[in-house]
Amino acid sequence: MKQDYTLADIAAFLDAELRGDPDVRISGISSLADAQQGDLAFLANPKYKSQLPSTKAGAVILAESEAEGFLGNCLIMDNPYLGYAKISAWFNPALVPAAVVHPSAVVHPSAIVANNVAIGPNVVIAEGAIIGDRSEIGANSSIGSRSVVGEGCVIAANVAIYHDVVLGSRVRLHSGVVIGADGFGFAPDGEGGWQKIYQLGGVRIGDDVEIGANSTVDRGALEDTVIGNSVIIDNHVQIAHNCVIGDGTAMAAFSGLAGSVKLGRNCILAGSATVSGHLSICDNVTLTAHAFVTKSIEEPGSYSSNTTPLMASLQWRKAAVRIGQLDSMAQRLKKLEERKD
Repeated sequence: MKQDYTLADIAAFLDAELRGDPDVRISGISSLADAQQGDLAFLANPKYKSQLPSTKAGAVILAESEAEGFLGNCLIMDNPYLGYAKISAWFNPALVPAAVVHPSAVVHPSAIVANNVAIGPNVVIAEGAIIGDRSEIGANSSIGSRSVVGEGCVIAANVAIYHDVVLGSRVRLHSGVVIGADGFGFAPDGEGGWQKIYQLGGVRIGDDVEIGANSTVDRGALEDTVIGNSVIIDNHVQIAHNCVIGDGTAMAAFSGLAGSVKLGRNCILAGSATVSGHLSICDNVTLTAHAFVTKSIEEPGSYSSNTTPLMASLQWRKAAVRIGQLDSMAQRLKKLEERKD
């Protein structure tokens, strides 16, 4: 059943200043251009301000600086985008599954399943696993032996959690996520083949972490792979064995960390940004799209790199050094030209 709420209730929840009719009923969220009566819209990007006078929205979340002259109902907030993010939960159409264990699920007798847990069809919960209160395990997912799922977690369908993985509270894993598969560990055997190195560590994930569809977090070779609190990871992201990711870091699609990378707090990796193995990235670093990090970063800031034509590795390394020298070379050349004048 579709829910609706008064504008007064929404304003109170968002701690927003209400201008207009508090009794207006809001039943959905939409963009300024597509909103209809009964929808809540928001203006977070000034380039869409031209759509404000013609919007049909029942109310708009916007900043004080954008509200002048707007005659419709509005909620005034310093950060309209954050307001939109918070209220979006009220209109989430996803159904909350009933707190029952589906008859087709297989739960080992030694596993501990707390109260109010929903376990879907064909789920397998292995020996010694622990499932926290109010968690959901979607169809066809598996929880390995001795693994722990904290309170209020949402494990979507077709997720694989291997043995000895620990999830904190309110972790959300989307379909296709694999946590705790073996890291890429092999030693050359001297005869043209490879000797597998069995991965003896686990994975530890903090509270309020979200991992997108088809992303993978490998288990550690000896120590655990660790993901901190409030980390957000997009679809198709690879976290290799023994990586450590600091609290509040965000990784966009197709980004990746090679083995044993230490990534600081509140970092941002844009799409396809990658970090070579055994490097350390300090707190508050942004890597722009397609950035390729080959040395540790010790100063906060934004970093970028560009691709070059394919060339032999030794030649590429020399060229990469030259690229880093271009600005200083240009400055020296400019000074020489000024002297000639």
